Amino acid sequence: MASGADGDADRCRLYLITPPAFEPAAFVDDLRAALDGGDVACLQLRLKGVEDDAVRRAAEVLMPVTQEYGAAFLINDRPDLALELRADGCHVGQEDTPYALAREILGADHIVGVTCHASRHLAMEAAEAGADYVAFGAFFATGTKQAKAAADVDVLRWWSGIFEVPCVAIGGITVENCPPLVAAGADFLSVVAGVWNYPDGPGAAVRAFNKAIAEAGRQAPVDASAEVR
Repeated sequence: MASGADGDADRCRLYLITPPAFEPAAFVDDLRAALDGGDVACLQLRLKGVEDDAVRRAAEVLMPVTQEYGAAFLINDRPDLALELRADGCHVGQEDTPYALAREILGADHIVGVTCHASRHLAMEAAEAGADYVAFGAFFATGTKQAKAAADVDVLRWWSGIFEVPCVAIGGITVENCPPLVAAGADFLSVVAGVWNYPDGPGAAVRAFNKAIAEAGRQAPVDASAEVR
């Protein structure tokens, strides 16, 4: 799950997260459409409050398609299931499985990313411990989950100017509001509704996001603090 595509190591990429609830057999068509739309770095399977077998069934359907397109498949909060199902890794929040335990379960060959909200301290701790990426947010209002913090674009600019560990921007990101995040140095844009609820479908959403990312990446960084909460 490296930054960049087509040889451009500095290019911001899409990090997709599944909707809060979905039927895997039906959703796989939306997933394939999204992956057909252009560059996607990974898909995180995020199913909260469900039985383990529901996670297993979803992974069995979605993981082969995701990996067929060269994207990483991550499972939210469950390093044990990520290991069992041979996923590429997992993502953990501050109230989920501790990073150290997730790394112990998965080992060095799997991706482990960590939610850091708007905290520079938590991000530095995670990076020092060996996290593969840190996630900041929420940058915009989101109906997908209850945001625990409001992040400012300055945290992306600060992080990308000092650290080599990639950073993920999350929270209410759309085609229209993503350029300041890209210009500030986000390595990945984590998107849920901005792709799956896009009026013209997920494939069109991915195309539009990649166009917006490319255009923002060609611009010099700007003071976007007024544009992003």
